[in-house]
Amino acid sequence: MLIGEYSPNIDAKGRMNFPARLREDLGERFMITKGPDNCLWVLPMNEWTSLENKIKEMPVSKGRGLQRFFFTGACEAQPDKQGRVLIPANLREYANLDKDVVVAGVSNRAEIWNRDRWEQICSELSGEAIESAMEELGF
Repeated sequence: MLIGEYSPNIDAKGRMNFPARLREDLGERFMITKGPDNCLWVLPMNEWTSLENKIKEMPVSKGRGLQRFFFTGACEAQPDKQGRVLIPANLREYANLDKDVVVAGVSNRAEIWNRDRWEQICSELSGEAIESAMEELGF
């Protein structure tokens, strides 16, 4: 399970030291792609395959937008010996990533966020909204 919040930096070459705890759960190779909310999704290969298969099972008329969104900018990542991963320029641009980023483990995937955007998203989570969602789950 991918959990936790980490604050690595992206260097001038677009490399980021990916958190070791998350690398353990992601495996030797994983996928990075665009995610909703202008963040990046980081998926272990089994989750990537599951997403790919679900989208491919959709009728073309409904799935083509998702295919374009998730697959066109996706890249396979394999950390180097120092644990660094190259985030391609197109993905850094999409998520407005500069030096300061946040990597969040959110169960079956990790997300990479621009630090300011992450703080904004977190500040918008109200206690009432969380309570309401928990009630829907039966908690």
